[in-house]
Amino acid sequence: MKYKFNHKSLSFEKAKTTPFHLFKMIFSYIATGVAFAVVVLVIWTVFFESPKEKRLKRELLFYNQTIISIEKRMDLLSKVLQDMEEKDDNLYRAILEAEPVGRSLSIQDFEAQYADLLSKNQSDVLNQIQLKTSILTQRTQTQLNSYQELWKLAQEKEKIQASIPAISPVKNPVLVSGFGMRYHPIYKILRRHTGVDLIGKKGTPIYATADGTVSIEQEGTGYGVAVLINHGRGYQTLYAHLSKTNVKPGQRVRRGDIIGYMGSTGLSVGVHLHYEVIKNGEKVNPIHYFFGDLTPEEYNEILKQASEINQSLS
Repeated sequence: MKYKFNHKSLSFEKAKTTPFHLFKMIFSYIATGVAFAVVVLVIWTVFFESPKEKRLKRELLFYNQTIISIEKRMDLLSKVLQDMEEKDDNLYRAILEAEPVGRSLSIQDFEAQYADLLSKNQSDVLNQIQLKTSILTQRTQTQLNSYQELWKLAQEKEKIQASIPAISPVKNPVLVSGFGMRYHPIYKILRRHTGVDLIGKKGTPIYATADGTVSIEQEGTGYGVAVLINHGRGYQTLYAHLSKTNVKPGQRVRRGDIIGYMGSTGLSVGVHLHYEVIKNGEKVNPIHYFFGDLTPEEYNEILKQASEINQSLS
């Protein structure tokens, strides 16, 4: 019950409750409750997190860290691939005498190429990762194709190198007459010496200086017992004045195989080997093909000896 003071009668009287006053009272209670609830909700939202929010934040943090880790790995892979590309173009292909691979890839090219794959709803970070992934994939495929080509070139290069005379036909060569104008030991005239004369004991092993096939062709009788090897790609080598041979015409030999033994057959005045290198039908200086088993000092010394004009042994 509620009472109010009547100033006229100077007494308290029971207050009459009208519907409006009742509605006003109920509305004030409800408004106060709602306001309190709103204040509590705001405080809870601002200062407290729900389990779902905590879980979502943990997932978001994990995804952000994962994206950062992926970007670092992609950058590292890009640097490693760039190093491989530089070695490919500037080292491997230079050694194998091949043209560099065209590498005109750019983000702009891939943006145009993969425009239909890039979602407008994705973040810029995800779009960049997708672009970098596409570029790395294409660069890796290009490099793989390049390595396959280099492997074929290397195999072919190995065959080419094996067919080029690159060693001395005798071990520890002692040169007595070089390539060029020399005095003939029998005719006693200055004439072109088409090879080099290497001395040694009779029976000293003579080695093939490159891979090839023993020719069925025979040189003139002045060479005595001789072996002619066809190496392919325009190269031939001749080993003359042997005491005997160790191969037959048509036989396949490899660099370092013993093909005969030193002697003094034919027009010869002493035990020695007359060695010639023939390139595309022209006889060239064999000294330039001794680089495979001589030190720079030994090569310079034998080159000096070969330059002296003296008498040949055949």
